[in-house]
Amino acid sequence: MLEMGHLIAGPYGAELLAGFGAAVTKIERPGSGDALRCWRGMYRCSSLWWYTLSRNKRCITLDLEHPKGQEMVRRMIRHFDVLIENFKPGTIERWGLGPDRLQAIHPGLIVVRVSGWGLTGPYANRPGYASVAEAMGGLRYTTGYPDLPPARNGVSLGDSIAGLHAALGALMALYHRDTGDSGRGQVIDVSLAESVISLMEATLPEFDKLGRVRERTGASP
Repeated sequence: MLEMGHLIAGPYGAELLAGFGAAVTKIERPGSGDALRCWRGMYRCSSLWWYTLSRNKRCITLDLEHPKGQEMVRRMIRHFDVLIENFKPGTIERWGLGPDRLQAIHPGLIVVRVSGWGLTGPYANRPGYASVAEAMGGLRYTTGYPDLPPARNGVSLGDSIAGLHAALGALMALYHRDTGDSGRGQVIDVSLAESVISLMEATLPEFDKLGRVRERTGASP
């Protein structure tokens, strides 16, 4: 797997697969590396969060905004089964690294794309962060105590849930490619907001059909 992700969602999906033995090569920007290297608690010049999400990976430095870096990816891609990225939609196309371009080189390549709102729809071009996706998906509203405003969970659930869906999508696409007749890869479109919604049980149909709103219950069962 080639990881062109940054921060949380994409790297978490790749880390899950790396933990089960996938050979993951992570691309970092020259100079500063992944921004997660400097987030929260630091230990030996890097954050412990970065160590957590980057374990079992091989890290390389490559400038994806430079033509030589882009050409290097196109030369490398034949050696990978899966590419995972979580840039704003349109970014890798601007670099000449979109699925059409890469799958023309390697038809069996599976491209996993993680973004706030997915590749299509009215919000597709907007930046997307876990905090907003958790609110739009309804998770924030149902978290906390009924007599207080909605609360944030202490971890980035929206990113982690999307990363889980990314890893699951990659595995299903690999199975389809390797057991089907075409041998071709797919493009997996993972939205942070839709990943959050997938965990919201029957809250949406309950509101649609019954007019019921699931409220915050605090610590009660």
